[in-house]
Amino acid sequence: MRRSLTLLGAASLLALAAGPALTAEFPFNAGWRMATGDLAGAEALAFDDAAWKPVTLPRAFNEDEAFSRDIHEHSTGITWYRKRFVLPADQGPAVGGRAILDFEGVRQAGDVYVNGVRAGGHENGATAFGVDATKLLKPAPFINVIAVRVDNDWKYKERATGSGFQWNNNNFNVNYGGIHRAVRLRLTGDLHQTLPLYTSLGTTGVYVWADQFDIKGRKATIHAESQVRNDGAKARTFAYRVTLKDVDGKPAGQFTAPAVTIAPGETKTVSASQRLSDLHFWSWGYGYLYAVTTELVEDGKVVDSALTRTGFRKTEFRNGTVFLNDRAIQVHGYAQRTSNEWPALGTNIPPWISDFSNGLMVESGGNLVRWMHIAPARQDVESADRVGLMQAMPAGDAESDVSGRRWDQRVEAMADAIVAFRNNPSIIFYEGGNENISEAHMAELKAVRDRLDPHGGRAIGSREMLDSKVAEYGGEMLYINKSAGKPMWAMEYSRDESARKFQDAFTAPFHADSPSYNRNQDSMVVETVQRWNDYWVERPGGGDRVSAGGVNIIFSDSNTHFRGDNNYRRSGEVDAMRIKKEGFFAHQVMWDGWVDVEKPRSHIVGHWNYAAGTAKDVLVVSSADSVELVLNGKSLGKGAKSDGFLFTFKDVAYAPGTLTAIARDAKGKEVARDERVTTGPAVALKLTPRTGPGGWKADAADIALVDVEAVDAAGRRVPTALDMVSFDVAGPAEWRGGIAQGDSRSETKPTDTPVSASGEPVTKGPAGVDAVTQYAGSNRKDDNYILAKTLPVEGGINRVALRSTLAAGKVTIVAKAEGLKPATLTLDAEAAPAEAPLLPVSLARGPTPSTPAFKIRRDAIKAVEITAGSNADKVSASVDDDEATHWASDGQLENAWIEYRLPKAQQVDEISLKLIGWRIRSYPLRITMDGKVVYEGEAPKNLGYVTLPLKAAKGSRLRIALTGATADRDAFGKIVEVTGAKGGFDTGAEKVKTGGALSIVEAEFYKKR
Repeated sequence: MRRSLTLLGAASLLALAAGPALTAEFPFNAGWRMATGDLAGAEALAFDDAAWKPVTLPRAFNEDEAFSRDIHEHSTGITWYRKRFVLPADQGPAVGGRAILDFEGVRQAGDVYVNGVRAGGHENGATAFGVDATKLLKPAPFINVIAVRVDNDWKYKERATGSGFQWNNNNFNVNYGGIHRAVRLRLTGDLHQTLPLYTSLGTTGVYVWADQFDIKGRKATIHAESQVRNDGAKARTFAYRVTLKDVDGKPAGQFTAPAVTIAPGETKTVSASQRLSDLHFWSWGYGYLYAVTTELVEDGKVVDSALTRTGFRKTEFRNGTVFLNDRAIQVHGYAQRTSNEWPALGTNIPPWISDFSNGLMVESGGNLVRWMHIAPARQDVESADRVGLMQAMPAGDAESDVSGRRWDQRVEAMADAIVAFRNNPSIIFYEGGNENISEAHMAELKAVRDRLDPHGGRAIGSREMLDSKVAEYGGEMLYINKSAGKPMWAMEYSRDESARKFQDAFTAPFHADSPSYNRNQDSMVVETVQRWNDYWVERPGGGDRVSAGGVNIIFSDSNTHFRGDNNYRRSGEVDAMRIKKEGFFAHQVMWDGWVDVEKPRSHIVGHWNYAAGTAKDVLVVSSADSVELVLNGKSLGKGAKSDGFLFTFKDVAYAPGTLTAIARDAKGKEVARDERVTTGPAVALKLTPRTGPGGWKADAADIALVDVEAVDAAGRRVPTALDMVSFDVAGPAEWRGGIAQGDSRSETKPTDTPVSASGEPVTKGPAGVDAVTQYAGSNRKDDNYILAKTLPVEGGINRVALRSTLAAGKVTIVAKAEGLKPATLTLDAEAAPAEAPLLPVSLARGPTPSTPAFKIRRDAIKAVEITAGSNADKVSASVDDDEATHWASDGQLENAWIEYRLPKAQQVDEISLKLIGWRIRSYPLRITMDGKVVYEGEAPKNLGYVTLPLKAAKGSRLRIALTGATADRDAFGKIVEVTGAKGGFDTGAEKVKTGGALSIVEAEFYKKR
């Protein structure tokens, strides 16, 4: 049960209204005061905090620095928070019950004081924790005081051991310090269900799951169990009742377990289950959730109640593939920093903003978000439930395995996160490490999963883990894995950076790639398509060994480590304000399907507003078989197809008008089209608001987003506009602004990082104590217009944020730019309701389709005998489904061949090869079938596997031979986050010298269907 909160008088004291319920859970975010500095005596009941800043949580003290400073320069120190409130006289401690403060997170370490006495705290900065305030709180009319001291020092050491935390790391885990996540207060009677606060309180709460699925019949057996505590002085006998309501609030089932008796001071787990029908199963883009109420019923009266919002789905992890609700799904999505932050807000955002951001991932075709390094916020986990986005959940790490107390901290964080999120259907993977961990450590984490979430249908694994016998999935950062067993998906790929402002070499500010990873939007799309196609070619349906997919790093630009000329990372498919870049639309095209593309799409990259005389390559991303380009009704012919989805039209002469891309299938039928129209010059500004589902709430925490566009006379956004816009705001609102390339202080600065003769930045030294790369980027120390009331549009658009205050009323925003008609927008900041309604779920993609997710397009052919010119005893390693092994010849060119005998004479259409040093090593090859040459050339460098088409020829002996010396040169541009410590960029290049050696990790032979 949840009950309303009210503010008491001018003192702004939070009171909890009295009532008959014995269990109540309250948001506990309003009415706080905040001050920086280690203030002596600030925990005391009588301390004078009148001069402190009033805030509504969550509120990091250094939010102003989000995107205005390099992650390494974010302020640290001590922050204090205080709150006064009145407890009811007939609930919680007043009637023998409990009062639990539930903190979703503080950064880094927090001490919680209740009425001047330390009641508890937390030091890991990553997971939720609870404080039992029962003995220290007093009922009405006493005014209680909660004080919290938070230390966000990068070098914070655990008090009991002197150990730091591996994830308190200034490359990956941005340091928004203070109470940076929400807080709740829970009041119970003496007989109550516990909360899922494992390490801090030793409690596990409610656990709901489903099994015995009949997906087609829409049936499953639903289970619920609760940890129940009797804090009273006498034994209690009660029944355990479970009630389900569907997404519309209609009854969906009810069942009750027989009565149980629990002794005074005893903790007991109770459970109930029942098979239910007419169920809706949670799925990708189908965030169907049930409200599951678990009640303790004594003598016919409900004495305790807990509400769990959850969904039911079936998962399997086999044949190298992930299955959701009996349908194969290739992973495609994003590796996103857990901070998921916003300019000048950091993590201080309302839940609807999380839905907006995470929903965009789904809209782009993403089906999985892999949070990075620490456990995600409860707000983001619940948001992914609602929007239908699968999640991979870490607990706490940086890079590399660790030992001793730092490993124990990781195990504890994983236990906390599992208990906290085991009811969230979107959590599909538990991630044990951002790099490989030992087999013993993997087994230890798996045992934690088995003990705390044995029924959740979630795989546990880690990055790399190629030869692990324990991990249930694995993957890599910079290359492709394939498997016929456990799914292997790439956990980070396509790492280049591209600011939204830099469109192409023909559009101001005329940004050409420099160096290669610092791209414009045109070039970034080419990189995006090329990198995904590597995984697409190896998708399910392409043989026994397949790639389970991969996630692109990152989704939204992030205030973490960087490589371009900004102080933040710009690898996102949307910018920091979630304005879409071209990569967003490229992913929409390529990712519109569970495995195979299900809805053909096309996207013309960029705009059609150029100077007279311009001739440029026009790029179209399409999932069709062919694309024709038409300019003002005249055909320009068909584009050259490459990398599965990219169509290039060379040197198209610009002429104003309409440019249309018509996409057709193999039979010539039109299946999709896209167009760009030349706009007129910008003549006016346009403002468009974005608020939560219930409007903008005056709670000093809600955010209103406002889009500003430069438009032509027809109201169309002008895609080349870079106008400087100034804003005036009147009414009860706090300006938080937006972000843009450059500096509001108009300062010009050289880059800080030296550049080599080749144009590549010079990296700084080896990995540090946390085994992470030390690289400063080329930070110009721009402030990126953070908090500025004057900032430019980029590509004709920008977006700004305003925070509400506690005062309701009208807020007027006026936008002005020189030479353009100004725009005015009025928003209503409405009084916040006593109880916030549940946010809606998204059912946009519909239930899991019952049709197959892919067509089998080729069949694997197995060799029955393998011979080689040298090292013949190792040849089986080239076909053993183990990417940690390889065969290599002896270095003499005449011996650099391997031959596979097939079971019968037949035609082989394709060979898929993983060659040692695949990213950087060139291999001149000749492939013969019974002596006839079916391929000759240099195998393209790649992210793991290269598929070579063979000329038609039947035979039974297929030989691969090296025809010249191998040589190393990175084909992908220097990846500065990976140093020589990873020899050959994790390609095994250090294992086999260049020259006359043929080195094969895996070889596969295919017949097309």
